[in-house]
Amino acid sequence: MRLDETGRLTTAPTFEKGVHTLTVCNACRYCEQYCPVFPAMEERTAFARTDLTYLANLCHNCGECLYACQYAPPHEFGINVPRTLAEIRVASYEAYAWPRGLGAAFRRHSVLTAVVLVIAFSVVMLRVARLTGSPARPQGGDFYAVVPHATMVALFGAVFAFVVLAIGIGVARFLGDVRANGAGRPEDRQPRTSGAAWQALRDAMTLRHLHATGPDCVSGEEERRPWRRWSHHLVLSGFLLCFASTSVAAVYHTVFGWVAPYAYTSVPVVLGSVGGVALLVGCAGLWVVRARRDAAMGDPAQDGPDQSFIALLFIVSFTGLALLVLRESAAMARLLALHLGSVLALFVTLPYGKFVHGFYRIAALWVYERSRLL
Repeated sequence: MRLDETGRLTTAPTFEKGVHTLTVCNACRYCEQYCPVFPAMEERTAFARTDLTYLANLCHNCGECLYACQYAPPHEFGINVPRTLAEIRVASYEAYAWPRGLGAAFRRHSVLTAVVLVIAFSVVMLRVARLTGSPARPQGGDFYAVVPHATMVALFGAVFAFVVLAIGIGVARFLGDVRANGAGRPEDRQPRTSGAAWQALRDAMTLRHLHATGPDCVSGEEERRPWRRWSHHLVLSGFLLCFASTSVAAVYHTVFGWVAPYAYTSVPVVLGSVGGVALLVGCAGLWVVRARRDAAMGDPAQDGPDQSFIALLFIVSFTGLALLVLRESAAMARLLALHLGSVLALFVTLPYGKFVHGFYRIAALWVYERSRLL
């Protein structure tokens, strides 16, 4: 799928394949009970670019429709809804990315890229430590003796603000495009004004549509396992717990004047430890599930970005837990630089990798909920 001079999607083979795929689906309608994609699809008789973008971001890639489809390969129609929507989905991320020139990064990620970024930013953090702190003489697990608190706040606060801005602009562009072109609301319906945002957030956080027709996820034809769903929940829970740990530590420091390091039984350490373990297990689970899942249910071109994101999350959680265990050792300064470099590498890639799919999916679900009858 190509971009025009404004950065938006234009007619190309992927777009044409999407129109062909959903036109056949709309005529068949066998899969209408699986997820919001099909009820939303059935409300239209033709498919514009914004329709495909909207429907692609509603898709949770559960794979149910692939094995239910009588027109799937090797049929001559070659209908593969999960793969087609996955291709359109990543093209939409590229189209709405901010700054637009960085949209191409979605297709350039790999595990090697993740490792190189971690090494590069770790070297940067070592240099920062030498310029601003005392990395050769850390005492009692005092991280701020290596990199001062003000330096950490300034550096990571600026990067975090950029990440929030970049993702926010991208999602706003997506919503503006979809709603301006009427992709989310048929003309004969009034928008739902209450509860839509909450329902969309609840569906996204509980992964309601990841396992469309049962408690377990499809991993192959006639094969269902719970591991993909459980691994997703572990990663999300671990990420939120680690964020909560950082937030509580910030309150401790700025409000109460309680300076790190904190005891192993303190709230920030407990939250971070549980979150780190959840991330480790969840990332390992997702890696194994991806390797064993039927490749026909996804876009092989996106293996690099998916694996890169999982690898970065794993490295961040592993180095964080290692730093906690060895914070009293002589290796603490180098471990801290490695952990901070890993976090920085993760942060700068968040707006241009797998992480953004959650925000676009919530936005698409919100549009879908608003389009339903009161």
